[in-house]
Amino acid sequence: MSAIKKAKGFKKSRPGTYLSIAGSLFGAVSVAKQVKKARFENDKLQLADALVSAAAIVTGVALLVRELKRMGDDDVLAD
Repeated sequence: MSAIKKAKGFKKSRPGTYLSIAGSLFGAVSVAKQVKKARFENDKLQLADALVSAAAIVTGVALLVRELKRMGDDDVLAD
C-alpha cells in the first residue's frame, strides 16, 4: 500500500478524526486571540470576522463528532 493511500485511510479512521478535532480546537485559540484583540480595539468588523470563524470551527467539530458516533455505530453486536 502506498503512503498516499495510507494517509487517506488515516484521515477517515478514528485516530485521524480525533486528530482533526484537535486541530480544529487548536484553531479556536487563534480565534479567541482575534476576538480579544477586536474587543480591545473596538473593531466591529474584525469582531464579526472572528465570530464567523468561531461558528465555522464549532460546525466543523460538530461534524467530526457526528462522524465519530457513526464509526461507533458499525458494531453489529451493540444492538
